[in-house]
Amino acid sequence: MKLFITLLSFVLIGWGATAQNKKVPSIKLKTIDGKVVDISKIDNNGKPIVISFWATWCKPCKAELNTIAEEYEDWVEETGVKLIAVSIDNARSTGRVEPYINGQGWEYLVLLDPNGELKRAMNVNNVPHTFLIDGKGNIVWNHNNYSAGDEEELYEQIKKYAH
Repeated sequence: MKLFITLLSFVLIGWGATAQNKKVPSIKLKTIDGKVVDISKIDNNGKPIVISFWATWCKPCKAELNTIAEEYEDWVEETGVKLIAVSIDNARSTGRVEPYINGQGWEYLVLLDPNGELKRAMNVNNVPHTFLIDGKGNIVWNHNNYSAGDEEELYEQIKKYAH
């Protein structure tokens, strides 16, 4: 049993290390107004990109994105970061996305993933799940769930890649 746990630990540590150098998969999603966007082709002029998976039924997701919205303009000015909020609402609840984001006044690019294609490709098991992409398209950090103050850790990570 100890051998199994030791091997499992090495596998998980190795997977975690390789996960840091993965690229964003080439998957096409739609914007709220129906435009098709390949998530891997979104360019931010070498500046970091945050991809945040969320849903209208997820209170921690909305808390995280609403808290970031309060600071987002400053973040963009200081680091050039771009945030992409990927809704995993299914076909039944996708209609709630646009009214919600309009009510919040988010400045984020919002994409719809109703079939969970990007969610599966990026191994998102529950939301909120936030990824930081460096200026070269590498996934350099990710965080699952949300507690008040987590946005500060995210911002510290963004600053590392905002050169």
